[in-house]
Amino acid sequence: MHVTGRSLPQLLTEARRWFEDALLASLEEAEVAPVSPTQIQLFSVLDTEGTTVSELARRTGVTRQTAHQAVHGLVAAGLLEQTPDPSSGRQRLIRRTALGERAHRQAGVVLERLEDELAERIGRAAVEALRSALETPWGAPPVLPPSPGEGRPGARTSG
Repeated sequence: MHVTGRSLPQLLTEARRWFEDALLASLEEAEVAPVSPTQIQLFSVLDTEGTTVSELARRTGVTRQTAHQAVHGLVAAGLLEQTPDPSSGRQRLIRRTALGERAHRQAGVVLERLEDELAERIGRAAVEALRSALETPWGAPPVLPPSPGEGRPGARTSG
């Protein structure tokens, strides 16, 4: 039985938002350059050697335009830089600057502390079980057939 009536995706989104809100507030308190949730996501999926904007968009599930805007904001804040991609004359790689590396390390420390705070609130065993479930490979997303009596909305029925 679902205590809250919310779906698992809703609960996962709320949990992610809890971490994001706490991380953003903690970084602001530490006077790290202000960033948005999209910028935080983008920053966290960068490869050390650099990543293209197209790849960042794919990894974060946003449009290329949104990723581009987030990158430009982080470049303006001095956290990222753009460099030529040695494997392509047309593309540029996005990398953390020295300031960006410090902010990334600081964010990592904050996230560890937030995980400890969560363990105090819901119990270490619950946090470890949650981590274990989320680290277990789920496989490719399934495409489920309609349940009996269920049809596509707007689909014609014979009769």
